[in-house]
Parts: sequence; structure tokens; C-alpha cells
Amino acid sequence: MPNLLEIINLHTQVEGKEILKGVNLAINQGEIHALMGPNGSGKSTLASVLMGHPSFVVTSGKINWQGQDLLSLKPEERSHLGLFLAFQYPVSVTGLTVEHFLRSALSAHRQSAGQKILSPLEFRSLIEAELKLLKFKSEFLERSLNDGFSGGEKKRLEILQLAVLKPKLAILDETDSGLDVDAMKLVAEGVNRLAKSEMAVLVITHYQRLLHYLSPTNVHVMMAGKIIKSAGSDLVQAVEQTGYQQFEHLNVA
Repeated sequence: MPNLLEIINLHTQVEGKEILKGVNLAINQGEIHALMGPNGSGKSTLASVLMGHPSFVVTSGKINWQGQDLLSLKPEERSHLGLFLAFQYPVSVTGLTVEHFLRSALSAHRQSAGQKILSPLEFRSLIEAELKLLKFKSEFLERSLNDGFSGGEKKRLEILQLAVLKPKLAILDETDSGLDVDAMKLVAEGVNRLAKSEMAVLVITHYQRLLHYLSPTNVHVMMAGKIIKSAGSDLVQAVEQTGYQQFEHLNVA
């Protein structure tokens, strides 16, 4: 059985500059992978490439999704297959309610899979329990998308999206940015709970604090466009104690 996601010797350029320089990574269902590294190491670039951002040009390498060539697919096709990206800075859209946004996204996914589109009442019934778990009141659904939201509200909304869409792989790009401790715990609880349903997670961060509340099965260190070290959760502690300089000797061209 093929891996859920397999990245093989991936090289990527942006405006003629090489950012990813031979990334290799395999992720399976139910795993939580933490991708750590200093700023500018290529972590967010990898997330963008996985979702099909047009500014990033893949010059060589492969990305397989359940044995299928992911690079040949459009961003919306990747989303319908089960990839999800939580942005570091979610966009605000005045006039588009949270409920309309979530129901439209779910309808597009269900339609792509040949499933029945839920009525407004069916959708509300589906989402009520998740609202409570994330400490949202039902009135939250009537607010404009991310308009005037606190950092914690934006990140909890992305966990709500995960709960509604149930992707096979959730990519969380710096999702701990700007969160206080309480909000971080709520986000981590949501990720841990959803991962138990066999959703795979790729958490991208250069801090260790979110990983204290998650249970990563695999931890990777990226520097200068390559993953140079992979291990279990103990690697988080090693990074916290002595930083990334200890791995510089591994970053051999």
C-alpha cells in the first residue's frame, strides 16, 4: 500500500532562486509530523508547493499522493482529494459569513465526491458539537470571515474547518503564530483529536511551544532547503536545548 504522501528529491525555485534543494519526506494516515527549522529554511515553501501555488516552480523531483502524481493536479483538485493548508496569516473577507464559507467549501468537496449536499439545517446539526469543543458560540457563524478576529479566533476557525472538511492531510503552517497559551491548548487539543480519526498532520514551525501540547510521531529539521534530520519526539527537546546549530554539519550539499 503506497504512502499517503511521498516527496522524492524535490527541487523548487522562486523567481529563479532555488529554495528547496532535494526534500524527501513520507507521511502516512494517523501520523503527526513536525517540520522544524529556522526562518528561511524552506518550510513554508514546501507547504505552498504541496498545495500547488503557481509562484513556486518545481524543477525536479516527485510528489506522490496515494500513488498518484500530485504535481499534475490543480490546487482545487488537491483540496478535493484531501489536502488542507492552514495559513499563517488567514485572509479576511468582509461580507462573507463564516457559515457560508464553511458550507460552500463542504458542498464543493461533497459534490466532487459524488455525495449529497447538506441543507442549511443539516449543516448546522453537523457543526454544533464542534463549535462547543472550540468554545465558539453559534453567533460566531454569522460573522464575516476573519474580519476583526483575534489571532486565537482565526486559528480556532481553521481547526473548525478541519473538523468540517475532514481532510486526509492537514498542513498547519506556523499555526502557533500569535497565540496565547489558552488558544494554543485549544488548537492542539483539536489537532490531537482529529489526528486520532486517521487524519495525517504536518505541523510547520520554528518554535517548540506548540509541540509541547501535540503528540508528534515524527519530527524533522529543515535547513537551507533540505530535511537534514528526522527522528521521534525526542528531537523537539534536542532543538529546544541547543538550537539548530548542532545540525549544521549534516547540511552537506
